[in-house]
Amino acid sequence: IGQLSEAVVSTQSTGDVNYVLVIFGGMSGYSSDDINKFLWMIRIAGSTPEGEHIKEPDYYSSSGEYKVDKDASSAMHNSLMYKMCYYRFGEVSTEQGKPTGWDRVRNQEIGNKDFELDVLEEAFSSEHWIVRIYKVKDLDNRGTK
Repeated sequence: IGQLSEAVVSTQSTGDVNYVLVIFGGMSGYSSDDINKFLWMIRIAGSTPEGEHIKEPDYYSSSGEYKVDKDASSAMHNSLMYKMCYYRFGEVSTEQGKPTGWDRVRNQEIGNKDFELDVLEEAFSSEHWIVRIYKVKDLDNRGTK
């Protein structure tokens, strides 16, 4: 969930994960999405022996806020959750008079609009992007970014 490549390589190498589902409300305004629950996932992961390196403050902005805009931390911008929710979202207009990549739930313009996925590929996004499914690329079919 935290670091994209590490998380996917770790789980995919066990052979147990082929697809990843994320619920995203930034386009539709659905506020019970996964990125709103992300800090709980970070807290739970950080409380395990395997996740003791995961620290909740790393996902807050320098002012101590939970943000997805340009002030979000690099840990947030590079997290698996951020990238699955916001992949291609920087190209999308959600509200008249707002910039592309405007998240209607968090009322912020996303801060990282231009990135590629190297270990996942988009398999399905519903009409309003509430349901997004990604296929985990085979080990020999991964990009280098």
